Amino acid sequence: MQPQPNTTATTDDRPSVPVTLLNFCGYFLRLGALGFGGPIALAGHMQRDLVQDRRWVEKQDYDEGLALAQLSPGPLAAQLAVYLGWVQARLLGAALVSLVFVGPSFLMVLALAALYLRYGGLPWMQGAFYGVGAAVIAIISRSVHNLLRKTLSRDRLLWSIALVNAVLTAVTAREAIWLVVLGGVLTLFVRARAAPAVLSALPLPLILVSGLKGPASSGALVKLFLYFASAGLFVFGSGLAIVPFLHGGVVDTHHWLDERQFLDAVAVAMITPGPVVITVAFIGYLVAGPLGATLAALGVFVPCFAIVMLAAPHFRRFAGKGRVKVFVAGVTAGAVGALAGAVVVLARRSLVDLPTIAIALGALVILWRTKKVPEPLLILGASVLGIAIKTWAAR
Repeated sequence: MQPQPNTTATTDDRPSVPVTLLNFCGYFLRLGALGFGGPIALAGHMQRDLVQDRRWVEKQDYDEGLALAQLSPGPLAAQLAVYLGWVQARLLGAALVSLVFVGPSFLMVLALAALYLRYGGLPWMQGAFYGVGAAVIAIISRSVHNLLRKTLSRDRLLWSIALVNAVLTAVTAREAIWLVVLGGVLTLFVRARAAPAVLSALPLPLILVSGLKGPASSGALVKLFLYFASAGLFVFGSGLAIVPFLHGGVVDTHHWLDERQFLDAVAVAMITPGPVVITVAFIGYLVAGPLGATLAALGVFVPCFAIVMLAAPHFRRFAGKGRVKVFVAGVTAGAVGALAGAVVVLARRSLVDLPTIAIALGALVILWRTKKVPEPLLILGASVLGIAIKTWAAR
């Protein structure tokens, strides 16, 4: 299938470049396999690679996708990718992009979860996460800087909205959806001077449903799917926003994992590429084996896919109109500001001592001074360094 060329001008007035669906999906396959740093960094990669460098995506389409992803429940980076796939080739594009984007990290998490179950935990994960978490702060800081600069330009109103969202997100450690929407309302009011418009039981091989506590029942599988579907439907913001929600349900309410096992699950999400929310597959595996991992991942990603598919045609049709376009600009500013505030929240949790601060600063200098160091290599170096520091400290 050959998509129709888009002839609209990009932000620097150069014509956009037509791209085949195969190449478009190939990009998201690489991003899903090699893109570290969580939703903030992944959104930044899409802006830099697809809008700025390759010119496969219009700035307006990217901004609309970012706004829709921020306004909708579920993982931000995955929803943004699905929307861009829909823009490229409608339902087929969205379906293929979602599969290739999530698939690599899902398979990696399955392998790590199997090792975790077999060997009774992976102590090296905490050491790797110790170093990777610090390096990730540098990666997402650069991504947010690029997003702010490219998305907001020199618009003082949009910068003010982004700043307010950043400060409140950093202080409260939560991304407030109402504040993002308020940014759109405020921009509309100022610019347009107008008010806003308002599983059944089946015989299954035990190896497919066996977790930490042995084989899971069909009732447990249904409960697992429904819980993660609710997480995908009711948690707004970046994929990182789902972590506190999952902690309450997985550890405190259902007692599927203990505190250490849950931290290991988060560590796996951070040391594997792709969307951070793929941590649900690791949790699902520990609860009910490979089928549990699959159900947990489907529970989170299917609702967000459906929401984007239902909303995208209407959202895009109205987003280009004057007042709606102004509203989207304000929402986008609020979304980017919330992402900037999330960097502060993550930094407080990841930069816990002098070694982690040193790793983060070193990674930031490398990223800022040179573009020749691949991020996966930077992540690998940080994980090795973290393991070495933890091993030396344990002696």
